[in-house]
Amino acid sequence: MYEDTERCIRAVQSKDDRFDGWFFTAVLTTRIYCRPSCPVVPPKVENMRFYPSAAAAQAAGFRACKRCRPDASPGSPLWNERADVVARAMRLIGDGVVDREGVQGLAARLGYSVRQIERQVQAELGAGPLALARAQRAETARLLIETTTMPMSDIAHAAGFSSIRTFNETVRAVFALTPSELRARVRGGKRTKSPGVLSLRLPFRRPLCPDNLFGHLIATAVPGVEEWRDGAYRRTLRLPHGHGVVSLRPEPDHVACRLSLTDLRDLAAAISRCRWLLDLDADPVAVDEQLAADPTLAPLIAAAPGRRVPRTTDAAEFAVRAVLGQQVSTAAARTHAARLVLAHGTPIEDREGGLTHLFPSSESLADLDPETLAMPKSRRATLLGLVSALVSGDVDLTAGGDWVHARAQLAALPGFGPWTVESIAMRALGDPDAFVATDLGVKIAAETLGLPTSPAALTAHASRWQPWRAYAVQHLWATGDHPINRIPAVSA
Repeated sequence: MYEDTERCIRAVQSKDDRFDGWFFTAVLTTRIYCRPSCPVVPPKVENMRFYPSAAAAQAAGFRACKRCRPDASPGSPLWNERADVVARAMRLIGDGVVDREGVQGLAARLGYSVRQIERQVQAELGAGPLALARAQRAETARLLIETTTMPMSDIAHAAGFSSIRTFNETVRAVFALTPSELRARVRGGKRTKSPGVLSLRLPFRRPLCPDNLFGHLIATAVPGVEEWRDGAYRRTLRLPHGHGVVSLRPEPDHVACRLSLTDLRDLAAAISRCRWLLDLDADPVAVDEQLAADPTLAPLIAAAPGRRVPRTTDAAEFAVRAVLGQQVSTAAARTHAARLVLAHGTPIEDREGGLTHLFPSSESLADLDPETLAMPKSRRATLLGLVSALVSGDVDLTAGGDWVHARAQLAALPGFGPWTVESIAMRALGDPDAFVATDLGVKIAAETLGLPTSPAALTAHASRWQPWRAYAVQHLWATGDHPINRIPAVSA
């Protein structure tokens, strides 16, 4: 996108917010970089330069605009649409791997050398992994400076900086303000004085249809781990340095996010996982245009543009829940999961609601007694086989995993058919082209719409929906009268 100069210029001159996060505009005269929708008067064309990432603009010596806050724009949809090594690297960087394990850890997870990873990421993003992680630390620091009363030394540590000096230098370089000046600019805003509690806004590209997105999460919520309370979806989070509780409320132009963390070093990872959960970095215009080209789907797209794919904050958790949900109703799957949580989940304290546990980790389920599971023996064996594979690493569902390889690993496990594999690919791995052709709800919708109902014939027809078949599934499911398609009118 950033190499198409004419298209970028048109986007900037029209202040088109659909392109926020796709590229960044740097102004030679002011040495400032902005998002395309910046409200200021567009600069002269000859003074514009375009970069693929905020980190690239920063590396070129530009500082972030104080008006449009380009560092807080939605992320590029490319990193969630693609499965190549650069996209996988970006998902891992977003999850904080470079901060925790360095570039060597990033390269090891991807199976490449450090030099290969640095070269490929630099070529496409205009900045290396360290610069991208630095930009993310700067954004985390800004959030903490502006929304909390924490001492600056604590913020530096929580944001992942190695020293106060590095923290001060980075904030000054990126925002052209010292940390104290940055905090002083926020007047009249709400700052939390509760340790570890933050309120922030998660931006997205419009349009967004919250009905199926939040409806699905609410209808399938596991008691103790998830809940719908006071108009917000809440759930517990298992994070690298501790745990957290998040509250997510849909608003017209953002998702209101309230995070309670036991360790603020997990802030960047928590935000990344919440955005992933709600598919907030998607490009709904591109998706809807492709799907609406099919006359059968066109009315569905027009009625509810911007549907997202509800995902998960923990891929291993969703895989376990997918097995528990094999050939049973939504209510039965929730019951099975709730029993597992009570028996093996980690208890937590929730001062603002009724959450009680973290979903059990794969390691905590490794010694699970199959006789305690109220389900057929074949499904017990499937669950235990999955847990064993997750613990041993024979199945990789991590953010930087390869989607094709993960499918093959899952399909090799006993009891894993197309429905389970594609459900995990769609909601845990985030493959936008995952397609559950054997799903009962999809089959009923296909019959209602006059589409082929056999898995083979429907898959053949769905080829015209590629690479967005996971989004087509959301529209097909929405044709039925099921709780997953709507947000409850009254909070539980």
